[in-house]
Amino acid sequence: MARDFKHPPSAACLSASMRDIGYSLETAIADLIDNSISAGADTISVICDLSLEQPALVILDNGKGMTESELVDAMRHGTNNPRQHRSPQDLGRFGLGLKTASFSQCRSLTVVSVKGGVMCGAEWNLDRIDAADDWILSILDDSDIHALPYVERLGSRGTAVIWRELDRLMEDEAGDRRDEITNEKLETVSRHLSIVFHRFLAGELKGRKKISMTINGHPVAPFDPFCRKNPATQVLPEEVVRLGEAEVRLQPYVLPHHSRLSATEYDFYQDRSDFISNQGAYVYRNGRLMAWGDWFRLVPKGEATKLARVQIDFPNSLDEAWTIDIKKSRARPPHAVRERMRQIIERITNRSVRVHRGRGERLFQESQAPFWERYADHDGIRFAINDQHPLIASLGARLSPEDAALLRVLLDSLAASLPVEMIYSDYSTHPRDINQKVVDEQKAVDESQTLERLKSLRQVLYGDGPGDSNAFLQIVRSTHLFDGHIELAEKFISENFT
Repeated sequence: MARDFKHPPSAACLSASMRDIGYSLETAIADLIDNSISAGADTISVICDLSLEQPALVILDNGKGMTESELVDAMRHGTNNPRQHRSPQDLGRFGLGLKTASFSQCRSLTVVSVKGGVMCGAEWNLDRIDAADDWILSILDDSDIHALPYVERLGSRGTAVIWRELDRLMEDEAGDRRDEITNEKLETVSRHLSIVFHRFLAGELKGRKKISMTINGHPVAPFDPFCRKNPATQVLPEEVVRLGEAEVRLQPYVLPHHSRLSATEYDFYQDRSDFISNQGAYVYRNGRLMAWGDWFRLVPKGEATKLARVQIDFPNSLDEAWTIDIKKSRARPPHAVRERMRQIIERITNRSVRVHRGRGERLFQESQAPFWERYADHDGIRFAINDQHPLIASLGARLSPEDAALLRVLLDSLAASLPVEMIYSDYSTHPRDINQKVVDEQKAVDESQTLERLKSLRQVLYGDGPGDSNAFLQIVRSTHLFDGHIELAEKFISENFT
């Protein structure tokens, strides 16, 4: 008969391995903020102070706090059984986040908490664990606690998580280079928190307090990935999938074309979001964003669908079905949700395609004689120069047959060499930059040059004849050469056409 043999893991080896689960600084801090929100905090401060004798990163909250016994339990690895029922307000799952997230960034984790006006503290130090190869937790006395940075900011309730020995934050750099690296990382943290907790920061979750969050005194503003304040954002009908007694809610959105965003909105979104990589589903658990930018392989990502988004909400009772990982950065939908996504995804992406292509389609529709024509056939989509455009037709009529043939070769060559890949790359990443450059070049042409162009265009089309003012204006608009001087063109027409 087999016999039992207790075989605990090496504390030194396991603690070292747990440092490399895969947290980044921003996901580690977000994991700790989950604990603050679960504790009922509505004010959370992240402080990174490199000027201290021992640099520290501190996360302060005004949550309900912990007694010493509760703190000791919270410091234990594997505090919670992920299969146990938890409060619907709880953002945790495994009871490992505080420790694994902290050790991914530092070697000394100290937690000080106040509940009912009584303060207590405990500390894990990886050097001490390594030396003893055992899980030795230090319970702090009053003198130890009061020597710690920023604990004096705790009121009658709340918790401070203190990271010291920040071996991974500063990357062994010193001086200005150390400060530069740290500031860049804190900026990334701010952007991450602004989207992960945007619904808490905006105060839009029923039954939840509005959260105030700062990093070194700078407020973290909510970043809404659905641009819901813009009236051009399309809100499609919500879908609901029931899994047992729980509900999964799917809310589709189609973001506005960049031309419908104000300059402030565009800069805000362009600075914080890669539209192509961030298209897809945004998965929220209890209002907290877990994962985003994924279509779950139901449809490939592409330029034309980059404006499509789906907000998916599920409660923590479905954690097992969604296979939430320790870092809360991965979530895979259950089969029933995937099937519903499959049903609505075509409708969402078709809307996105229409919004994204709408501007380009209008360019072809706004003139009876566009310069470019779009063809879709069995060989795919191609663009060609319209040889029936009045300007081209007039020029061709003035040329000898040999020169007209050369003109046709030139136009065909221009169409065949259209740098589609370069245009796609530039437009998908910086669409307004391309538009702005065109406008700037047009404005750089002075009034006398514009008038000379208009005279030349009239001469090519009508010679010394009377001409058609309406047709001429239509052709002027079709060239887009005078977009910055339309009023001047209209004045020219009124003076030179009878």
